Amino acid sequence: MAHVKSKSKKTTLLRSVLALGLVLGCVSAVKREDFKTCSQSGFCTRNRAYADMAKEDPKWASPFQLNPSSLRLKGGILTGDLFNTQESQQPSASTGLGFELHLLDNDVVRVRINERNPIHPRYDGVQDTVLIKPYGFATEANYERLQKDDNGILTIQYGPNNRNMVRISSAPFKIEFLVDGVPTVLLNNDGLLRFERLRNKDDGVVGDEKLVDQASEEGEGEIETQVEKSPLELKLEENSWEERFKEFTDSKPRGPESFGMDITFSGINHVYGIPEHATSLSLKATRGAGASYSEPYRLYNLDVFEYEVDNPMALYGSIPFMLGHSKNNTAAVFWMNAAETWIDVEKSETDSTSGLLSWIKGKKPAQAPSTKTHWISESGVLDVFVFLGPTQRDIFRQYSSLVGTTAMPQAFSIAYHQCRWNYNTQQDVAEVDAGFDEHDIPYDVLWLDIEHTNGKRYFTWDEAKFPNPADMQQSLANKGRKMVTIIDPHIKMDSGYHVSQQGADLDVYIKNKDGTSNFDGWCWPGSSQWIDFYNPKARDWWASLFKYETYVGSTKSLFTWNDMNEPSVFTGPEITIPKDVIHYGNVEHRNVHNLYGTMFHSATAQGLTERNETNQRPFVLSRAFFAGTQRYGAIWTGDNVASWEHLEIASPMLLTIGLSGVAFSGADVGGFFGNPEPELLTRWYQAGIYYPFFRAHAHLDSKRREPWLFGEPYTSQIREAIRTRYAYLPLWYTLFHEANIDGMPIIRPMFTVFPEDESVFGLDDQYMVGDALLVKPVVKPGVTQSTVYFAGTEKWFDIKDFSIQQGPGAKEVASPADKIPVYQRAGTIVPKRERIRRSSKAMENDPFTLVVAMDSKGEASGRLYLDDGETFNYEHGDYILREFKVAKGTLSSRSLKPTTEPEVSDFMQYKAGIRIERIVVVGLAAPLKQVRVAGREVEVECAQAAQGGHYVCTVKEPRVTIGQDFDLSFV
Repeated sequence: MAHVKSKSKKTTLLRSVLALGLVLGCVSAVKREDFKTCSQSGFCTRNRAYADMAKEDPKWASPFQLNPSSLRLKGGILTGDLFNTQESQQPSASTGLGFELHLLDNDVVRVRINERNPIHPRYDGVQDTVLIKPYGFATEANYERLQKDDNGILTIQYGPNNRNMVRISSAPFKIEFLVDGVPTVLLNNDGLLRFERLRNKDDGVVGDEKLVDQASEEGEGEIETQVEKSPLELKLEENSWEERFKEFTDSKPRGPESFGMDITFSGINHVYGIPEHATSLSLKATRGAGASYSEPYRLYNLDVFEYEVDNPMALYGSIPFMLGHSKNNTAAVFWMNAAETWIDVEKSETDSTSGLLSWIKGKKPAQAPSTKTHWISESGVLDVFVFLGPTQRDIFRQYSSLVGTTAMPQAFSIAYHQCRWNYNTQQDVAEVDAGFDEHDIPYDVLWLDIEHTNGKRYFTWDEAKFPNPADMQQSLANKGRKMVTIIDPHIKMDSGYHVSQQGADLDVYIKNKDGTSNFDGWCWPGSSQWIDFYNPKARDWWASLFKYETYVGSTKSLFTWNDMNEPSVFTGPEITIPKDVIHYGNVEHRNVHNLYGTMFHSATAQGLTERNETNQRPFVLSRAFFAGTQRYGAIWTGDNVASWEHLEIASPMLLTIGLSGVAFSGADVGGFFGNPEPELLTRWYQAGIYYPFFRAHAHLDSKRREPWLFGEPYTSQIREAIRTRYAYLPLWYTLFHEANIDGMPIIRPMFTVFPEDESVFGLDDQYMVGDALLVKPVVKPGVTQSTVYFAGTEKWFDIKDFSIQQGPGAKEVASPADKIPVYQRAGTIVPKRERIRRSSKAMENDPFTLVVAMDSKGEASGRLYLDDGETFNYEHGDYILREFKVAKGTLSSRSLKPTTEPEVSDFMQYKAGIRIERIVVVGLAAPLKQVRVAGREVEVECAQAAQGGHYVCTVKEPRVTIGQDFDLSFV
């Protein structure tokens, strides 16, 4: 086997013991000592110390300066020379730092800082993976350069009606982004920019060797002082080269190369994003007075099983995207870096004497609360995008135009998934499948974990347990159901295993730091090697393994689960791969760590797409993720716990992930570890039906917990919850289409729908599904009453009995054991299918129901998207998109499909003929007396709602189809 070193029995035994200890450790709480804190990370310590020095020095100013005479603006790109005045030997323009500011054609601004002619090229390849295509630059007609003022400040106006402005200060270097003249996002406002330039080990410290007092009084020259180094100054040199953590040593052959910068959201007190962390939606402070955490938020993909809640520890995924929102402003930044990153958050305090009183006292007007953030990355280049909206929808559109939107999923994948580690045999699979039918509970997908393989060899089957896998899949497919099997990126070292041997022959494994021998670590199969997905040859080979003739026993109804792809390495530092291993192109892993899982996800999705001649969309679930993951499939929040705390934290975690671009996400219903009591499991199903990805999953050592095993009343309550998910599948599919088109999250924080209501800015225990449904999970035991905040001035209708609540304000509402509070917003129209069958496939030709919730003006609107649910034909115009509107007593249906697109296929014409069997109108002050469509009178039945005094009218069989234009009049 190529590039494989022989191992002594002693080494192998040691690894076996270590791996066994890890697996056994999975049944206890997370071991925090296995994962670094900032003080154990050299580059985090150095940059945090730099921030402390700045805060302690009242005269502090950034040592970085732009050379004003070097600035050039052409074709939407501003370039210039950036210098650190603290360097004892000033570099020339050819060896200093290059500054670039890009004005993009989507009103986004990109700021880049990189070394010019370093001794080694800094890694700058993240953009090649994350950005979906080369973007266009703003034309000179779309921005206006204003002349530099006497202070060397260059101002450029851009954006809609030149509302946006970017101001670049030369000395000290600072960039301000303004909207309508109001500062909104500030880069290096606190002077925390720090850039460790690459150097040889014997060159000494570059960048912090000499401290210069940058503040000089008028008439005084710059004063240089050489003083004995303080404890903070000594921290600037900590762990610059080799760095140890526990028994592991990071060789850091290129030395220190980190950088950091502060980003201020001016006038904005709530910031969101930077998943994945088990913490609140509105990010808590990590520094300053009243900070909730002492550690920064960490972005470094890690296998942190049974993770703690309310903690900024790194978890399985990382997206360096942050959104700030206030009543007056919305802005966001995307820090495009895939290396380990730490982020501090500090909230400014509000002046208690602001407003009229401060004016009377002659004080300056108090500034609005702001949020200061400090971003620190280990390697790469400084590359940040700034989004000024002006609305959140604009920001989601702009961001997704760079990193991609959510892939349109196959219809089955947004239904219910049943999983555990493990369903043991083919007979076990058949019995579980039959159990759903026996108990009249729909489901679409049954999953197999690692035990289905032949000794953890992926793309194989344990023939004793699963002798006829293709027949097993076909028996599920006969009912419209699918199967998913797990395939991880670690490959068992075994010359008799075809995948292992092919990988060795093709030389596609990650290399040790020597760049020649293959990295060997320990995971589920034992001694393993990891595919280098940065190698194009590796990606294509990996994709080829999914061909039906290669993956023996697979069929077109088999899909894939990519787990352990942080990557998880049981014998590695922090249970992951060492940073100094080498990828294709001589790239150190430290530069691309947070992207590894996405590269794996991408190659798997490629394989599932290319295996078919029938243009079938893939479905791949991944645990690790980064910006752009949404282009390849779904993710989930990893190995959670069967506890009320983990049920509660799931909502803010999923909301945060959705805000950051990955709309297709979920949490393991019931909790992966442990055994949920029946009430917890039921409440989790009631919440889980409103996750975009809806899957129940359980650990090997947990008790079986299929939905019917707890008996009544729990079986009926869980059945009703799952059936509710199936009834609303048309709404979910329509929302996925919206996410696919413009990057909108599917489940949305309240502030995205009510951006001016400050009461909801920190609210994360309830949320919206699209703009129509308000969901309030029950996350405590024994609860039968819930406090729900009803935003806006319109009515909200309980989706079960249509009782009314009126906003704005918090109300106590019933949340009995058989349901959680879910309300439809007045002014919306929601499509449903109410004939619940055993799978979504079995329902695909069933008629629709429209639920029309009238607002105070007698108006409502909604949409329905429909395609074949399986292929990419929708990309060529083969879909239906309808808009329903009620105005002036008439419900109309019109197509939103552009007339320039081709006509739909015969298949979609058949779909367009599916009828609307009923229209339910709620919120009427009086019963409808007559309903007419196309000159015909249609039957209508009305009744007064149980609570609220309004009428609910049901229009039966209006004899209209989903694909036709119609006008239905109410009297």
